[in-house]
Amino acid sequence: MNERMGSGWPLRRWYLAVVAVMVLVVAAAVGLGAWALHSFTEARSLVVDQVDPASRQALTLSNALVDEETGVRGYVLTGREDFLQPYQEGQQQEARAVQALRDLQTGDLASAGAALDDVQRAADQWRSQYAMPALRQANAGDIDRGKALFDQVRAALTTQEAKLASARAAGRSVLNSASDNLIVVGVVVAVVLLALIAVLALLAHYGVVRPVSKLAAEVRLVADGQFQRPVAGSGPREIASLAADVDQMRLHIVDELEVHMRMHDELERSNRELEQFAYVASHDLQEPLRKVASFCQLLARRYQGQLDERADQYIHFAVDGAKRMQVLINDLLAFSRVGRLTREQLVVDSGEIAAQAVANLATAVEETGAEITIGPLPPVRGEPALLAAVFQNLIGNAVKFHGDQPPRVSLSAERDGDLWTFTCADNGIGIEAEYAERVFVIFQRLHPKDAYPGTGIGLAMCRKIIEYHGGRIWLDTDAGRGTTFRFTLPVVEEEP
Repeated sequence: MNERMGSGWPLRRWYLAVVAVMVLVVAAAVGLGAWALHSFTEARSLVVDQVDPASRQALTLSNALVDEETGVRGYVLTGREDFLQPYQEGQQQEARAVQALRDLQTGDLASAGAALDDVQRAADQWRSQYAMPALRQANAGDIDRGKALFDQVRAALTTQEAKLASARAAGRSVLNSASDNLIVVGVVVAVVLLALIAVLALLAHYGVVRPVSKLAAEVRLVADGQFQRPVAGSGPREIASLAADVDQMRLHIVDELEVHMRMHDELERSNRELEQFAYVASHDLQEPLRKVASFCQLLARRYQGQLDERADQYIHFAVDGAKRMQVLINDLLAFSRVGRLTREQLVVDSGEIAAQAVANLATAVEETGAEITIGPLPPVRGEPALLAAVFQNLIGNAVKFHGDQPPRVSLSAERDGDLWTFTCADNGIGIEAEYAERVFVIFQRLHPKDAYPGTGIGLAMCRKIIEYHGGRIWLDTDAGRGTTFRFTLPVVEEEP
């Protein structure tokens, strides 16, 4: 059994291996893509959510401090209190900006916190040493001292802006790098997936499609008649097992074919012996039967009334038996020759064949007062003599097995696809449905021979002739009163 199954991997193992490889590759691609996407998201968050807002808040802080310095200077120079509003609003904006910068300057922006501390120290020093005293005394005080202190504030702001600009540039660089990495990862993943698909396609081709195609080609050769050619399989274990099963079937077919050939030879020998019997029956048996019938008829003519009544009856039985034997032998010979003594099949008018059959039955038709109706019948391909025998048997039976009324027989045909269906219907005594098949068996009679003459071969010969011409014949048991036989013949293809 193991040898028959083959040594290759089974398809299930191939399938699991392919699925495992696909899962690993897809998992690696997903992980790499997730890493690249995460890096890109972090870089974008640094620039968009931290650096850019910090730069805006630094600008707000710078504007607030300038507004404070402007308000102080205006108040001490003019003494107008409305100049204190920019100073006060500037302090509020400064406080909000400093708090926002403290919240943003975490992680990668922690280094900018020192610059913010410098700005606050310089601003506090400017306020404590110049702005607050100037506001309390309502005079400009040491203007140069105030200008020098605020210049320190400006310097600290410039340093802070420089640090934020540097952080922005670094963030942009990281963002660009992460974007490039994401693109590269996407391209790599697409290439790897395409390569995986190509590899899987090659594996499927060489592991499944090619072995199956090879097996199909070998099976096709065997189906074409090369039964001695062994069938070998390769590839997965199931395909090798299937090839072994097919080869076993081939060997079984070879054995059956040898038996069939022997039977065919026996059948040919039997047919030759049957032909020899037919020859003997048609020549050697016919002559003794003719002599018996002739001498019995001579006895009947010469000694009719000279012997007793029983002797006349015996002579009549002998003459009738000899004649019946002659008819039976002739019918049997005709039945055995159907399909063996083949002649060229011609396209004939079945209507003319049916008319000829009716003409052959002219005596019986006239005696019974039968009415034969022949509808339009199509041309068919066949042997005219055999087809005439079919029509003659069917019409003759309809005339013979009539009831109290004179026989009424109708012949018609209609097309059904590639076949013509012929119908022969009569108003006779009919046939029970239980005998629908028995009537086509040779020598099977439904009535005693003294009631209706005949040998019981007619319908059997009709079936043999119709099947020889590629059709079939049957008794229609649903037709109602009387008897209805139907048979089919192939439609003759019209020549272009």
